[in-house]
Amino acid sequence: MKAETFLPEDYRPAEDEPFMNDRQTEYFRRKLLAWKSDLIDETASTIEGLQGGTRNIPDVADRASEETDRALELRTRDRQRKLISKIDSALRRIDEGEYGYCEATGEPISLKRLDARPIATMSLEAQERHERREKVHRDD
Repeated sequence: MKAETFLPEDYRPAEDEPFMNDRQTEYFRRKLLAWKSDLIDETASTIEGLQGGTRNIPDVADRASEETDRALELRTRDRQRKLISKIDSALRRIDEGEYGYCEATGEPISLKRLDARPIATMSLEAQERHERREKVHRDD
Protein backbone atom coordinates (compact mmCIF):
# COMPACT_ATOMS: atom_id res chain seq x y z
CA MET A 1 0.00 0.00 0.00
CA LYS A 2 1.33 3.38 -1.02
CA ALA A 3 1.71 6.15 1.56
CA GLU A 4 -0.91 8.85 1.23
CA THR A 5 0.21 11.84 -0.80
CA PHE A 6 -0.02 15.23 0.89
CA LEU A 7 -2.37 17.45 -1.06
CA PRO A 8 -2.98 21.08 -0.10
CA GLU A 9 -6.69 21.93 -0.05
CA ASP A 10 -6.28 24.49 -2.85
CA TYR A 11 -4.20 22.18 -5.08
CA ARG A 12 -5.06 22.11 -8.79
CA PRO A 13 -3.10 20.02 -11.32
CA ALA A 14 -0.86 22.22 -13.47
CA GLU A 15 0.60 21.72 -16.94
CA ASP A 16 4.09 22.65 -15.69
CA GLU A 17 4.43 19.59 -13.43
CA PRO A 18 5.09 15.98 -14.48
CA PHE A 19 1.93 14.44 -15.95
CA MET A 20 0.08 12.11 -13.56
CA ASN A 21 2.57 12.55 -10.75
CA ASP A 22 1.54 11.40 -7.25
CA ARG A 23 -0.19 14.70 -6.46
CA GLN A 24 -2.22 14.69 -9.67
CA THR A 25 -3.31 11.08 -9.31
CA GLU A 26 -4.28 11.70 -5.67
CA TYR A 27 -6.21 14.83 -6.71
CA PHE A 28 -8.21 12.85 -9.30
CA ARG A 29 -8.68 9.88 -6.95
CA ARG A 30 -10.21 12.17 -4.31
CA LYS A 31 -12.34 13.95 -6.90
CA LEU A 32 -13.69 10.62 -8.21
CA LEU A 33 -14.33 9.23 -4.71
CA ALA A 34 -16.21 12.40 -3.67
CA TRP A 35 -18.32 12.24 -6.85
CA LYS A 36 -19.10 8.56 -6.24
CA SER A 37 -20.04 9.27 -2.62
CA ASP A 38 -22.44 12.05 -3.73
CA LEU A 39 -24.07 9.73 -6.28
CA ILE A 40 -24.49 6.95 -3.72
CA ASP A 41 -26.12 9.42 -1.30
CA GLU A 42 -28.50 10.59 -4.05
CA THR A 43 -29.34 7.00 -4.95
CA ALA A 44 -30.15 6.17 -1.32
CA SER A 45 -32.55 9.11 -1.07
CA THR A 46 -34.15 8.12 -4.40
CA ILE A 47 -34.76 4.58 -3.12
CA GLU A 48 -36.29 5.92 0.09
CA GLY A 49 -38.53 8.24 -1.93
CA LEU A 50 -39.66 5.46 -4.24
CA GLN A 51 -40.37 3.08 -1.35
CA GLY A 52 -42.27 5.72 0.62
CA GLY A 53 -44.09 7.02 -2.43
CA THR A 54 -46.29 4.01 -3.11
CA ARG A 55 -49.85 5.08 -2.46
CA ASN A 56 -53.28 4.74 -3.99
CA ILE A 57 -54.16 7.89 -5.93
CA PRO A 58 -57.78 7.89 -7.14
CA ASP A 59 -57.40 10.67 -9.73
CA VAL A 60 -56.18 9.20 -13.05
CA ALA A 61 -54.26 12.32 -14.08
CA ASP A 62 -52.51 12.55 -10.70
CA ARG A 63 -51.66 8.84 -10.81
CA ALA A 64 -50.24 9.20 -14.35
CA SER A 65 -48.18 12.18 -13.24
CA GLU A 66 -46.82 10.24 -10.25
CA GLU A 67 -45.97 7.24 -12.47
CA THR A 68 -44.14 9.55 -14.89
CA ASP A 69 -42.17 11.02 -11.99
CA ARG A 70 -41.26 7.53 -10.74
CA ALA A 71 -40.15 6.43 -14.23
CA LEU A 72 -37.96 9.54 -14.48
CA GLU A 73 -36.45 8.78 -11.05
CA LEU A 74 -35.68 5.22 -12.14
CA ARG A 75 -34.04 6.41 -15.38
CA THR A 76 -31.97 8.91 -13.40
CA ARG A 77 -30.96 6.19 -10.97
CA ASP A 78 -29.94 3.92 -13.86
CA ARG A 79 -27.76 6.71 -15.29
CA GLN A 80 -26.21 7.18 -11.84
CA ARG A 81 -25.49 3.44 -11.63
CA LYS A 82 -23.72 3.58 -15.02
CA LEU A 83 -21.80 6.66 -13.92
CA ILE A 84 -20.67 4.93 -10.71
CA SER A 85 -19.42 2.05 -12.87
CA LYS A 86 -17.39 4.52 -14.97
CA ILE A 87 -16.01 6.12 -11.80
CA ASP A 88 -14.97 2.69 -10.53
CA SER A 89 -13.27 2.04 -13.86
CA ALA A 90 -11.38 5.37 -13.61
CA LEU A 91 -10.28 4.50 -10.06
CA ARG A 92 -9.01 1.13 -11.35
CA ARG A 93 -7.05 2.95 -14.08
CA ILE A 94 -5.48 5.15 -11.40
CA ASP A 95 -4.44 2.05 -9.44
CA GLU A 96 -3.01 0.47 -12.61
CA GLY A 97 -1.14 3.63 -13.65
CA GLU A 98 -3.20 4.05 -16.83
CA TYR A 99 -5.34 7.00 -15.74
CA GLY A 100 -5.11 10.18 -17.77
CA TYR A 101 -3.94 8.53 -20.98
CA CYS A 102 -6.13 8.25 -24.07
CA GLU A 103 -7.22 4.66 -24.69
CA ALA A 104 -7.22 5.30 -28.45
CA THR A 105 -3.86 7.07 -28.88
CA GLY A 106 -1.98 6.51 -25.62
CA GLU A 107 -1.36 10.26 -25.45
CA PRO A 108 -2.04 12.24 -22.25
CA ILE A 109 -5.58 13.60 -21.89
CA SER A 110 -5.51 17.32 -21.09
CA LEU A 111 -5.72 18.21 -17.41
CA LYS A 112 -8.56 20.64 -18.18
CA ARG A 113 -10.59 17.82 -19.75
CA LEU A 114 -9.87 15.47 -16.84
CA ASP A 115 -10.79 18.14 -14.32
CA ALA A 116 -14.10 18.76 -16.11
CA ARG A 117 -14.77 15.07 -16.85
CA PRO A 118 -12.61 12.88 -14.59
CA ILE A 119 -14.04 9.69 -16.13
CA ALA A 120 -12.77 10.61 -19.62
CA THR A 121 -10.95 7.76 -21.37
CA MET A 122 -10.07 9.61 -24.57
CA SER A 123 -8.47 12.90 -25.48
CA LEU A 124 -10.88 15.48 -26.86
CA GLU A 125 -9.59 14.92 -30.41
CA ALA A 126 -9.95 11.13 -30.20
CA GLN A 127 -13.43 11.48 -28.66
CA GLU A 128 -14.54 13.81 -31.47
CA ARG A 129 -13.19 11.36 -34.10
CA HIS A 130 -15.00 8.51 -32.35
CA GLU A 131 -18.29 10.45 -32.29
CA ARG A 132 -17.97 11.43 -35.97
CA ARG A 133 -17.41 7.77 -36.93
CA GLU A 134 -20.37 6.72 -34.77
CA LYS A 135 -22.59 9.32 -36.45
CA VAL A 136 -21.57 8.15 -39.93
CA HIS A 137 -22.37 4.53 -39.06
CA ARG A 138 -25.74 5.49 -37.53
CA ASP A 139 -26.74 7.30 -40.72
CA ASP A 140 -26.23 4.13 -42.82
